[in-house]
Amino acid sequence: MGFINKLDKQYTDLLQDILDNGVTKQDRTGTGTISVFGRQIRHDMKDGFPLLTTKKMPFKTIVTELLWFLRGDTNIKYLVDNNCHIWDGDAYKNYLDKKMFSSSFETLIENDEDGLLTQDEFIEKIKTDLNFASGNGELGPIYGKQWRSWEGYKHGMVLGAGLSKEQPIDQIQNLINDLKENPDSRRLMVNAWNVGELDQMVLPPCHYGFQVYTRELKEDERIDILHTRHGNKGHHIEAGFNMLDEYNIPTRAISLMWNQRSCDTFLGLPFNIASYGLLLEILAKEVNMVPDELIGNLGDTHLYSNHIEQAKEQIQREGFELPVVKMSSGHNLRAALKGNFNEIDTNDIMLIGYQSHPTIKAPLSN
Repeated sequence: MGFINKLDKQYTDLLQDILDNGVTKQDRTGTGTISVFGRQIRHDMKDGFPLLTTKKMPFKTIVTELLWFLRGDTNIKYLVDNNCHIWDGDAYKNYLDKKMFSSSFETLIENDEDGLLTQDEFIEKIKTDLNFASGNGELGPIYGKQWRSWEGYKHGMVLGAGLSKEQPIDQIQNLINDLKENPDSRRLMVNAWNVGELDQMVLPPCHYGFQVYTRELKEDERIDILHTRHGNKGHHIEAGFNMLDEYNIPTRAISLMWNQRSCDTFLGLPFNIASYGLLLEILAKEVNMVPDELIGNLGDTHLYSNHIEQAKEQIQREGFELPVVKMSSGHNLRAALKGNFNEIDTNDIMLIGYQSHPTIKAPLSN
């Protein structure tokens, strides 16, 4: 085998770490976990796109969820319309909680023409009934709201008690602006943990913030990029030096580090790794930088008790070579990268060369 897939090896080593060193803990779902604390994943983006190969991953689902965040959307209708169902359970649980809070079960059956919908019926109605989806598909001010429209308060006289409401803050657009204007800033951060709105969310953020970091590329690194992108046009080093600016070869590399308070290692973490890897690719393209390193800091890192056998199965598998991601240079992506994320389509982001072992199914705990 002429390659080393360090990402899958890190991941399966983490699974083994939890099996060997995890302590038994109870959790809000009632499932139970074995858990360790304070782990890290590091991936060099030059080694390929960070999508696990030791089990098949649904790339389109990952893309759809990230685009949903970037749109600032918090209603699952966009997700279910695009065949992404990872938030279905949270939305349905919220629907049940609201139904049971508002009336007794007997009154509900007598007065509600739909009765108490099953989860499948609930999702179908989200798809087909816009009014129903508007109220029942809403998850509260979760990731997309915080990323694109953070609300807070500042000193003033408008609302009394010395407080006035701020204009919503678009953290993603601010980040892009800062990367272009002050790329060495140590404040290149986006936060989803809005303490004042946690009680309005169906689920407080598990991955609660990220920070990016840039560095200047060495000249030989820029020449390597020229060779990779333009082949023989950058073959001679002397010519390469002259062509770097002509071909708009990036002058900086960009890394991203995300922080995660709670990590469902078997089901959730593979999604988180790929999602933040894709976010890094999108940011790099927008500000003409090269994706460098992806880092995940993991707090309560756990396996649910009904994921143990699945984890053991995955540990036995050897990883394949990592794929690559290509992004369209068409109008939709250019518009999205100017902040119009509603215009981007999942088809603008292409996964190339993905080979994997089969899916390993495991139940999701909500």
